[in-house]
Amino acid sequence: MIRIQIPATSANLGSGFDSLGIALTMYNQVWMEEADSIEISSRDDVPVPQDENNLIFWSAQFLYERCGKKLSGLHIEQQNDIPMARGLGSSSACIVAGLLGANRLLGNPLSRQELVNLATEIEGHPDNTTPALCGGLVTSAIEGKRVYSVSVPVSEKIRFAVMIPPFELKTEIARGALPESYTRQDAVYNLSRSALMTASLFSGSLENLRVAVQDKLHQPYRMKFIPGVDTVFRISRELGAYGTYISGAGPSIVSIVDDIGAKNFQQHAIEYLQQKNVTGWRLEILRADSNGADVFLD
Repeated sequence: MIRIQIPATSANLGSGFDSLGIALTMYNQVWMEEADSIEISSRDDVPVPQDENNLIFWSAQFLYERCGKKLSGLHIEQQNDIPMARGLGSSSACIVAGLLGANRLLGNPLSRQELVNLATEIEGHPDNTTPALCGGLVTSAIEGKRVYSVSVPVSEKIRFAVMIPPFELKTEIARGALPESYTRQDAVYNLSRSALMTASLFSGSLENLRVAVQDKLHQPYRMKFIPGVDTVFRISRELGAYGTYISGAGPSIVSIVDDIGAKNFQQHAIEYLQQKNVTGWRLEILRADSNGADVFLD
């Protein structure tokens, strides 16, 4: 049986709508082997689909068919530490697990780049699946059916304070709230800041991040779906975060802090939120994962 480890991902980083994403040190684990039937179970208490609608199985079958192979069944066991429907790439982690696992079972016929393209074909955009596969801070663009991307490491002094609410937000709802078109001024506003974000995280230029996270393309339209969001942003700023943004489509919120200030942020953020009646949230201090998803023999 093989084990696939897949990192959580945080997309957009404020200004980089559908183009920036980062892998984080929170992981799902998936165990997989070929079988005569579909056998799917969860090693924790998270309920998962146990038939062909399971996204891991579906993605594995997609790759088998793309390679001209028949898949009779799979034995899959899941451990889901990435919370679902919270804007941390749980669906992308399932897609990547299915593709990467199936590719290993078939003897690795596809390259990592081909897996990146397939994952984006399934997901529809590369900002979660590509960092999940490649690790690091990833800038992606689609041309035709190919994803062009670059992964760069993130400065070691940077930490990501991930604040996870007790409620879900479906991506299709958050995406459906966006307008069909934007002004030139708003487009330029985001383009300049997304470029600044990439350079600043790579170089550790923390003083730029409060400007780099600013956005006019998606966050203003999604905030109404996240109760308490204004309070979370305000408290994060008061506690010294260099920048705060909605992770992916939400509802999780990420504040960028440095390694020295991370402990103080962790100690006080949830306490202050509770004082403002924003309750039930949990906070994880994470680093950037530089490796991406990997496969092991168990």
